Amino acid sequence: MRQKKWIVIAVLLLGVVAYRSLLFVDEAEFVIVTQFGRPVRMLQEAGLHAKWFYQSAIRIDRRIQVYDPRASEFLAKEKKNVNLDVFVCWRVDDPQRFVESVGDFAGAEARLHDDVLTELAGEVGRNLREALVSTRPEEHTLDAMVAHVTERCAAQAAADYGIEILDVRIKRIGLPRQARESVFKRMRDERSRIASQYRAEGEEAAMKIRATADMERTKTLAEAYKTAEETRGKAEATAMGIYAKAHQKDPKFYELRRTLAAYKKILDEKTTIVLSADSDLLKYLTGTTAAPAPAKKKQP
Repeated sequence: MRQKKWIVIAVLLLGVVAYRSLLFVDEAEFVIVTQFGRPVRMLQEAGLHAKWFYQSAIRIDRRIQVYDPRASEFLAKEKKNVNLDVFVCWRVDDPQRFVESVGDFAGAEARLHDDVLTELAGEVGRNLREALVSTRPEEHTLDAMVAHVTERCAAQAAADYGIEILDVRIKRIGLPRQARESVFKRMRDERSRIASQYRAEGEEAAMKIRATADMERTKTLAEAYKTAEETRGKAEATAMGIYAKAHQKDPKFYELRRTLAAYKKILDEKTTIVLSADSDLLKYLTGTTAAPAPAKKKQP
């Protein structure tokens, strides 16, 4: 019975030793084998590996990491503040140096934070704020500034921490709260000035259009009046010709028509007229004619 007990204990110990001696390495990680806290071997190939049961393993993610700190305030060359929100893409390049210098990912991000923000502060301090945000291509040097910061930080991180910095980028540029209102005021004033200029140009163009339209209207009316007068003159001449021909054919009838037309124009319901008894108009109005005068006797 006691012999079986020792056999079971031995099997369990062998199982524990075998379990502690086998090590699986994932393709997305580095594994550093340590002996009493001191690195003795690094495993980079994925698969199953063996180690001594009394040795330990430190697993390090070999994938690209993104460090995204909070936005920080920087001072530009003209002593104006600006807020920059940056992020850093990095990965472990030398696992042993990484473990010896920073220990873990939290320590690595703390070192990256100090180095990147220090280099960025120096770069921003050597340039005007217009170099970060400007509508003029010759003034905008943000890409060159970020490239310089990335280059210097990458060299320092590789030498000191075993970290490869792949990229440093600025994802947002802002202004401090105390400077925001003054900037907005300048923007509103600039927009108001541009709007006033556009309105003035529009009024000037409208005045030109109205002046041109008035000139064309006057010219058109003058041409129309000229044409109308010419047409009226021709029509009156034609009418006078017709009247003359009618007068020649029957002078008395023509005179009668002209007289009636004149009466029609001067007489209406508001006209008061005093006529003599022998007036032709009275005869026309009453429908009577004068009695013929008696014929004179011939003297013998």
